[in-house]
Amino acid sequence: MQITQIVQVLEKYAPLAYQEAYDNAGLIVGQAYWECTGILCTLDATEAVILEAKAAGCNLVVAHHPIIFSGLKKINGSNYVEQTIITAIKNDIAIYAIHTNLDNVLNGVNDQIANKLGLIHKKILVPKSGQLAKLFTFVPENFVEKIKTALFEAGAGAIGQYSECSFQVMGQGSFKGELGTDPFIGQAGESTTANEVKIEFIFPEYLKNKLVKALLATHPYQEVAYDIISLNNDYQLVGSGLIAELPEPMEEIQFLRMLQTSFQLSVIKHTALLGKKIQKIAICGGAGSFLIGAARLAGADIFVTSDIKYHEFFDANSQLVVADIGHWESEQFTPELLIDILQSKFPTFAVLKSVIKTNPVNYFL
Repeated sequence: MQITQIVQVLEKYAPLAYQEAYDNAGLIVGQAYWECTGILCTLDATEAVILEAKAAGCNLVVAHHPIIFSGLKKINGSNYVEQTIITAIKNDIAIYAIHTNLDNVLNGVNDQIANKLGLIHKKILVPKSGQLAKLFTFVPENFVEKIKTALFEAGAGAIGQYSECSFQVMGQGSFKGELGTDPFIGQAGESTTANEVKIEFIFPEYLKNKLVKALLATHPYQEVAYDIISLNNDYQLVGSGLIAELPEPMEEIQFLRMLQTSFQLSVIKHTALLGKKIQKIAICGGAGSFLIGAARLAGADIFVTSDIKYHEFFDANSQLVVADIGHWESEQFTPELLIDILQSKFPTFAVLKSVIKTNPVNYFL
């Protein structure tokens, strides 16, 4: 099996189009055509993890955090990034990062956190807009199902938890093929009117080229009429953070103790407790201070995240509890998610979890 086959599975689950502009997700080191000998999943691709992969016979490391965020001007081993890249290249080990694109999908990093806390009714906290488009096309009646099937298979027609969604209406199309054309209906040089069906599909905009290719390959006309428009609708399956609920309300102290136990925390930094029960919970794995206001507006009782600065704790405005559990701690179960994604597609292939704790932060207790 080639590395490209593994990449395709990961990018179908969390498309690169959903990563933030500053991010560097994707294949960072190595070649997609390499035959894969095994996969090691980790939160961070450090030099120690690369050596662990080598010892385990794995030539692909799948990490959450990219080892490279910006361009390297020199690679001489002067820091941990350069040391990691050098070791990976010397040992023919590929590094793939699946970062904010995995953060931004509904069933991604934040969903993993919610599952560890037993939360239900999970939704994206701040859905992204500008991610959806609509395709209109016009087809003969007897080609409607064939074209719908082709476009559904290419990724069109998904709305929330529903698939194969479309709208169609009957109408009449008219055209005149110039001499030398071979019209599917009518004759060249003659004006023709035909019964046609207008079909509409919503789709994620990054699939546009794939859908157009499928449409052109399936449509019987020489010249295919279609329109694509961008939509401003929020995409409820993609965005920042998560909002969910406990099955039953809990006292604040009770919830913090459960959080501490579930994530094996040495410490939780938090704002003042408000003396009310916890049920609605906002979540953002990793650095989430930019979502405090959104969590407050969503009516969350507590916001679980990390990397909150001193003055940012004031943004809770005594309306919710903000709990900082640590960056590594909030994302520590992400390698388990990666293993689940890959093993569901490659159940007999070697997909391992790194045993190296890459957290650079330690606590003196």
